[in-house]
Amino acid sequence: MWTKTKFTKLLEIDLPIVQGPFGGKLSSEDLTALVSNKGGLGSYGGQPYGAAELISISRGIRKLTSKPFNINLWVNDQDATAGDFDERDFQQVIKLLEPYFEEVGAEPPTFPLPGSPKFAEQIEAIFEIKPAVFSFVYGIPSETILEKCRRLGIITIGTATTLDEAIAIEHAGVDAVVATGFDAGGHRVSFLDKPEESLIGTFSLIPQVADTVRIPVIGAGGIADARGVKAAMALGADAVQIGTAFLATRQSGASKIHREKLFSKEARYTTLTKVFTGRLSRGVKNRLTEELKEFQNSFAPYPLQGKIVGKLGAYPANSESNPELKSFWAGQAASILQYHDAEKLIAAIIAEMER
Repeated sequence: MWTKTKFTKLLEIDLPIVQGPFGGKLSSEDLTALVSNKGGLGSYGGQPYGAAELISISRGIRKLTSKPFNINLWVNDQDATAGDFDERDFQQVIKLLEPYFEEVGAEPPTFPLPGSPKFAEQIEAIFEIKPAVFSFVYGIPSETILEKCRRLGIITIGTATTLDEAIAIEHAGVDAVVATGFDAGGHRVSFLDKPEESLIGTFSLIPQVADTVRIPVIGAGGIADARGVKAAMALGADAVQIGTAFLATRQSGASKIHREKLFSKEARYTTLTKVFTGRLSRGVKNRLTEELKEFQNSFAPYPLQGKIVGKLGAYPANSESNPELKSFWAGQAASILQYHDAEKLIAAIIAEMER
């Protein structure tokens, strides 16, 4: 009865499987809808998009599925130091990256850098879209926002990297919590302490959270096949969130070179770095991560670092050039990936779980 959990009951879905919501324009309407149609919870990372774009994306998903799906946003949409980042600071970062711009023949950006979508505007789109689920990272929305979600019938899911964060999420009245270990690919979404001080492994974090909170717990990080699903649920998870394994499928928004990277020997070697966005993230090691690993505190704050490195052609990983200077998000379980098709991945997990 692995499918009968507090989480599947809450959402009235068939499978306790959540597709990780990819940021950086790596999500796709096709993958979101496919996972939902197969009985899980498809997700779409809304972080890079303005309100109008989010509304359009949601309409596209609804053309492909009538099942529940999730839109994910970042509550904290910029680092505290971003407002103080001036032209002098900007020039110091450019100087650090100058050899790479010269190498690829790219012009560095100019100051000031363009703005990014704001959570305060994005959340208004959520209220209009009314997705079945609104999940969030990097903090907890205000009581006013959570109360409006309840009035609109939107289920909320927060994301915790520590037990203290999970407790805070439950106390805020959020419906479910993702317990994400440092095994996971992409950003480390800590909000009560520095990410570097919140590096707890998935299979240490899940039982701590499950033993403490009463809301449904979704295990995430390093879960790429049925073995991970079984382990997470044995430790108390009511569902699992699978990221890298879905990112590697043809239905995701990842580029061909990114998907190939996830099935290569290089995927055995991941690292935590701030070089691509200014926030600590896990991806496949390459020249840029290794040559600049001693400069983690010299990069621009989020979201400014991404705008600078983006001009280098390194971020996001949707184009095919400069693989040694690009971000290839990947979790620590990437080396065990088997499936290039999301439907086959889901079918394989179900078959193994029901043996």
